[in-house]
Amino acid sequence: MISSLQTWLDQSPVNPAVLILVTSLFAYVLARFGIARALTYFASRTATKLDDTLLRHIKPYRLSWIAPLLAAFLLAPLLPAYGDLLRRASLFFILWLSVVTLLGLFTAINTIYESSKNYRGISIQSYFDILKIVIILVAIILSVSLFSGQSPIVLLTGLGALTAVLLLIFQNTILSLVASVQIATHDLLKEGDSIAVPSYEADGEVANISLHSIKIRNYDMTYSVIPTYKIVDVAFRNFRGIQESGGRRIKRSLLVDMTTIKFCDDDILSRLEKIDLIRAETLERRQAISDYRKDCADTDDSPLDGPQITNLEIFRRYIAAYLRSRPDVYTTERPFLVHTLEPAPTGIPVELYLFTRTTKWEEYETIVSEISEHLLAAAPHFDLRIFQQPTGVDFSHFAQSLAS
Repeated sequence: MISSLQTWLDQSPVNPAVLILVTSLFAYVLARFGIARALTYFASRTATKLDDTLLRHIKPYRLSWIAPLLAAFLLAPLLPAYGDLLRRASLFFILWLSVVTLLGLFTAINTIYESSKNYRGISIQSYFDILKIVIILVAIILSVSLFSGQSPIVLLTGLGALTAVLLLIFQNTILSLVASVQIATHDLLKEGDSIAVPSYEADGEVANISLHSIKIRNYDMTYSVIPTYKIVDVAFRNFRGIQESGGRRIKRSLLVDMTTIKFCDDDILSRLEKIDLIRAETLERRQAISDYRKDCADTDDSPLDGPQITNLEIFRRYIAAYLRSRPDVYTTERPFLVHTLEPAPTGIPVELYLFTRTTKWEEYETIVSEISEHLLAAAPHFDLRIFQQPTGVDFSHFAQSLAS
């Protein structure tokens, strides 16, 4: 049979070309409609999604073109006049199909890694980007070597003279590579982190970290793209610590009108005793004032004498008791403080410094709103007035009082 085939090939110079064409076509049909379709079929029937991801990026139907090219490469000696050109062309297309497939494999591995349950936001995409650049450069050198007939080592030696030009061309890539190593080594950023970069007006979650850029989805649903090497040169704030700590800080102040601060008399204390949260403290302080007046009746001739207490102090104690009664804030495991700050032209600030037990933004804002609204409504019960700038209603009342 082999002798008959050889005889047929020698009969006409067209016969070898026909054999190469038929063999390549058969190899393509077998690879595309046999192997590639079988792989796709079995991948769609499996429970895991890993093989689906691999096939989606590797593209077996595209990869099936290697089969006819390989057949043409092996049968190229049958065409003495065009065999060398056919061999080089086949190797060229096989090389770049392999490169494209390998790049897709890297993308598939990164996709599988980022979609795994153990993914913690540490991106490896930048490292794959570096490998892709190296593979493409090697493929270019091999392609030039293939058609020029020169050794790849000789070409690499000749590139030494172009080092300065290459450094200039790949300047941003080199800087981004160094920045990626710094980000990974010092754990500066992860995908999913909430960050704020004022110099780039970016404020949102890190959506993607690649070799050349960092993509941030802002809270207004817009996107900001920052060069990777720039992120290590500018100041930015990473809010990941809030998530890791399990609590979010509340630091708010109420501005109390200083003209409403006064010592509490018996009428005020008896009224405040009805508040359950501070009943014990109010009774104790009222009893102390009563005992002092009995024991020191002769010298009790000034409002400043004795263990006096102001309505602002009782209000601060009420705030602390109210906050401790809430199960959604930390009272012992985190800093917890209710205190007054330095008086200002707008009043005396009563600052709340504490942490919530949730880090979710919606829940946090709800807690802060509930606390603020409750305390604003509670302040008048202590004969205190919260300061605010005069409004048109205030000027109207003032004008009416003057007219009367």
